[in-house]
Amino acid sequence: MAPKLSDSVEGLRAAGNQSFRNGQFAEAAALYSRALRALEAQGSSNPGEESILYSNRAVCHLKDGNCKDCIKDCTLALDLVPFSLKPLLRRASAYEALEKYPLAYVDYKTALQIDDRVTSALEGINRMSRALMDSLGPEWRLKLPLTPLVPVSAQKRWESLPSECRRERAKSKFRETTTAKSRVPSAGDVERARVLKEEGNELVKKGNHKKAVEKYSESLSFSDVESATYSNSLGAFQGELEASLLLTANTSACISSESSICLRALCHLVLKQYKEAVKDCTEALRLDGRNVKAFYRRAQAYKALKDYKSSFEDISCLLQLEPRNGPAQKLQQEVNQSLN
Repeated sequence: MAPKLSDSVEGLRAAGNQSFRNGQFAEAAALYSRALRALEAQGSSNPGEESILYSNRAVCHLKDGNCKDCIKDCTLALDLVPFSLKPLLRRASAYEALEKYPLAYVDYKTALQIDDRVTSALEGINRMSRALMDSLGPEWRLKLPLTPLVPVSAQKRWESLPSECRRERAKSKFRETTTAKSRVPSAGDVERARVLKEEGNELVKKGNHKKAVEKYSESLSFSDVESATYSNSLGAFQGELEASLLLTANTSACISSESSICLRALCHLVLKQYKEAVKDCTEALRLDGRNVKAFYRRAQAYKALKDYKSSFEDISCLLQLEPRNGPAQKLQQEVNQSLN
């Protein structure tokens, strides 16, 4: 005989969590609804608990494809505890599923103000940018609702939450620090990769980009863990990529801090191997969705391939990260002229 289900808010929420883990989303939603009624019956105000229950029920609706009720519950949760990360992400996903891209963009953008390392929000911003570019054209940013400013107190509240509530950040960090390799490189592999990368850097400085590509490829065969650790500011190499794409002495210090895959992409650009450059930049962005150099170089490659739409999208993503970036602004103007 099954044990009697507790009628307490805590018991009902725990039962709902278990049903959710078992994939029984409708049952979980019903249990969260019972918990909400039990909370109301207590007569005491507990906005934090109520917000969690609405957010939990929202994700059940989302899993069952009921996006409208998901949005409704997320909004209730956010009314109770503004700028809560989970309801924002869940509502963004529901808006995206309903093709309400401007609203999804705002929620993803708000989530990134709370924590700019949340992978699902970074990926969502990139998807929404492309969708909005397709539907609204180059001036799509001017047609968006205002993104609310997240107060510092909300950011601090997120930092102080228990680890269970920061699962999204943990997943993001895991993705940042792991690679596509199934084998964990040894310390010797990492050191060998570093030496080969430095040899590639020296070849780049000498203008031997073809040989440098070989060195970077060999470096990546030993270890590509460094590829996930760099998200360098394009402002550090304002003069790096002009029309000639030739490195000068001023950029020597900059390239030493870059990942091999990004540097290989730069070499591919110089060698006019644009498809290979796109491939390398895409991999770099898979590892780090905020890598501005990868966005910039891929935009350069797309422009050379006359894929101006993709180039413009990459520049737009870059300028979301660094709005005052001079080279990116210049490239955006050039690509915009080609689009028009």
